[in-house]
Amino acid sequence: MEPMTTPGTSPRLPSALDRIDQLIARFMHRWGTVALRYSLAAIFIWFGLLKPLGLSPAEELVLATVDWMPVLSPRGWLHLIGWWEVLIGVTFLFRATIRLAIALLAMQMVGTFLPLVMLPEVSFQEGRLPYGLTLEGQYIIKNLLILSAAIVIGGTVRGGTQSQCES
Repeated sequence: MEPMTTPGTSPRLPSALDRIDQLIARFMHRWGTVALRYSLAAIFIWFGLLKPLGLSPAEELVLATVDWMPVLSPRGWLHLIGWWEVLIGVTFLFRATIRLAIALLAMQMVGTFLPLVMLPEVSFQEGRLPYGLTLEGQYIIKNLLILSAAIVIGGTVRGGTQSQCES
């Protein structure tokens, strides 16, 4: 027998499962954006520190991308970008600095997507432009998820929640 549904809702669950489902949904609602904030903080601090320490697997890609930029040497840019990312991560740790975190992230993302345009031979498989991404291209495109997470977090800075925005 199929569970009963109303248009636009999930199937009805037996009461015991419904209570468990409600608990899980409440837990996710309560902790989801906090988990996103701390996850972004960890990723940016960790990946950022790897750059000035000379341990980043993205080092060659970053150096090739910034090679043309004036003022600093490519290694200087690598260090600046790394510390910038650490700063992004630290600012995601505190609710009071979320706006700053998102502003810093937005500026950083411009540079993150540059290799797709400036280094297509590195970002795309030969003869498979624009769909056949290389591992480096996939590494870049995954930043769409980071941008989406930042948008979700940004939606909470004035105290709103996702469900309030849907109505």
